[in-house]
Amino acid sequence: MELPASFPHEPPTKDHFYEVVCFKRFLVAIWIVYRPGFVYNDHHPVHCIWGFYNTKTGEYSAPINATKQGDTVDIQRTTPYSAMQLKLTPLEMAYV
Repeated sequence: MELPASFPHEPPTKDHFYEVVCFKRFLVAIWIVYRPGFVYNDHHPVHCIWGFYNTKTGEYSAPINATKQGDTVDIQRTTPYSAMQLKLTPLEMAYV
């Protein structure tokens, strides 16, 4: 599967890439993969859930974990690393 056409992010580094996997009937999981891995896993690629995409409605959702979909998010407020939304204080928001 390929990334949705509306997905605005590029992989953060040359060592990262995105992987799209069927999750449910109209839902796909988007994973960010770090290719070189780490010493503790013998340098195998490391997968981390980025978020979910509903192919029927065209909406993105933040993950609660790798097997549970969270709330719908505005794609413009996501980062290349995750669809999870930051909970910032008003003071922190002033610096973003």
